Order: sequence, then C-alpha cells, then structure tokens
Amino acid sequence: MTAADVRRAEADAAGARAEAVLSRLQLLVTRKLDGLLQGDYVGLLPGPGSEAGESREYRPGDDVRRMDWPVTARTTLPHVRRTVADRELETWMAVDLSASLDFGTAAMLKRDLALAAATAMAHLTVRGGNRIGAVVGTGSGAVAREPGGLWRRRAAAPPAPEQPSTVRMPARPGRKEAQGLLRAIARTRIRPGRADLGELIDMLNRPPRRRGVAVVISDFMAPVEGWSRPVRKLGVRHDVLAIEVVDPRELVLPDVGVLTLADPETGLLHEVQTADPALRARYAEAAGHQRGEIARALRAAGAAHLRLRTDSDWLLDIVRFVAAQRHARTRGTTR
Repeated sequence: MTAADVRRAEADAAGARAEAVLSRLQLLVTRKLDGLLQGDYVGLLPGPGSEAGESREYRPGDDVRRMDWPVTARTTLPHVRRTVADRELETWMAVDLSASLDFGTAAMLKRDLALAAATAMAHLTVRGGNRIGAVVGTGSGAVAREPGGLWRRRAAAPPAPEQPSTVRMPARPGRKEAQGLLRAIARTRIRPGRADLGELIDMLNRPPRRRGVAVVISDFMAPVEGWSRPVRKLGVRHDVLAIEVVDPRELVLPDVGVLTLADPETGLLHEVQTADPALRARYAEAAGHQRGEIARALRAAGAAHLRLRTDSDWLLDIVRFVAAQRHARTRGTTR
C-alpha cells in the first residue's frame, strides 16, 4: 500500500466519523430545540433590522447608537428606538478549528462541540429565506475561496500540502445548503499550528455586508490582543455572538501523578508532576485569569458571550442562553 493509499484511507475514515458525528448532532438539535423556542424570529440572537419600530426606556447594555433623542428630550428619560427584524437575515460564522480544538477529556472533543454549536446556529437561523455562510480556519496558511456550489458535494480527501488553511463557504438560503455547509465543516481536517483568529474574524468584514449576525466559534486560546480589535470592528456593523468552547482540564489540573502533556499546536512534550498542590493551584489561577481576560475582551467589544463545556449539557446551555437573550430584549413580555 502506497503512502497515497494510506492518506486516502485515513481521509475516508475521518469522513465517515464526521458524517456520524454530524448526523447525531442534527438529530439531537432537531429533537430538542424544535418547539422549545417559539416566535416569528427564532435564533441565538434576535435578528437586527433597519425599519424603525417603537421606543422604550434605555436599559444598561442597550446600543447607544439606537438612542431615540426626540423621545428622550420630551420625556427627560433616555429612550432607545427598537427596530423591526428584517425578514431575510444573513448570518456568517467564523469557525476556528486550530489544533488546540482536537482535544477533549469529557463527553466529546472540543472540535465536536464547535460543530455542535455551528449545527444549532444553522438550525435556529435557516428559515424564511435566511442565508448562512462560514469561514473556517485551521493551522496556518493562505485563504481559499471555494467555487460556488462545489463544497456541498466534494468527497473527503487528504489535503494537498499547498492547500490553504482558511476556506470561505458562501452564504446560501435553505436547509439543504446549510446541511452541506455543516458537512464541509465536519470534514475539515485539523492541521498542525494555530489559525490566525484575528484574521479569521476580519474575513467576516470582507467584503462589507448589510447588517446581520456574526458568530465566532473558538476556544479563544490565541493571545487576546490578536483578536479583540477585529471583534470590536465586527460589532460596529453586526450583532456578534462569541461561542467559547472549553474543556474542564483547561481549567483545573487533576491529581494523577506525573503527566506527560503534548502541545497540540507545536508537538512539544512536557512532563508535569500533578501531585504538587501548589502547581495545581497556580494552574487554576492562571486558567481563571486567562478566561477572565477573554470574557472582559468580549464584553468590551459588545459581543454576546456563550460558553459551552465538553462536560455539560450543551443543548441546555444554548436553550438557557437564547431564553435569557429574548427575555432581555423584550423585558420579559414574551416567552
């Protein structure tokens, strides 16, 4: 058997696993999300619009760009102008599949959880002519634009050495197109190294699009200063949702004696004596500081922040998040 045959067999096995994971996720999403979130516009974030609606009193967290100054002047109380959601919403996802996501110590790998988040996003937004597209990054390299319509039917194959690591998948309406997009994401082969998360997010701003929803799915393990500015820039025009994927071992180190750790992005090995309580305390403190920095950067950018863990019920977390978002936007007048 030649090296090409081995690579082809590995790709076929990875493609079969991706199809199985995606089928299971789609079944879970369809069964558990349908009927739980009702309304004219169901989504992880309420759809933005351009048509002016009614005014209401300002609440902390409201977008100051929607201030209704005439009503504010008449009532002497700050008011914001609601907008009526457009009937056709365009959603773009930036899916980070760096090597650090090919890791998991609980119910699933982080890459599977990222795919689950993308599946839920597609299920909740693709209806009524809405369009959904994605940019997917893994490893490091140049940018490729998939030819229109081909990414849906392309069979899994080992990537060529010169294949770019970032792919843009065009936004199209319809559930079949969304399923094809998810299938392409599931078949993406994770490459060594880390994708440039800032550049990946910046791709959602190019070319300029009308106001819509932008979703960033990542573990955000890259330096905060590398992606915080692109997220702020993205939030100027779009409603931004950041989905952070976390594994419990990234937060707390277990006491299991000498542990050999491998950096998934560089391949470097490092032995750690986990029986040392001081070491575990320093690890937990550093992990908490890192996650705090991520949360602060996302909050400063005005992005909605959803954290999903590989050891928790991610569907329940999504439902709670959507319910909280809808309650905050409607002041509890709708369910």
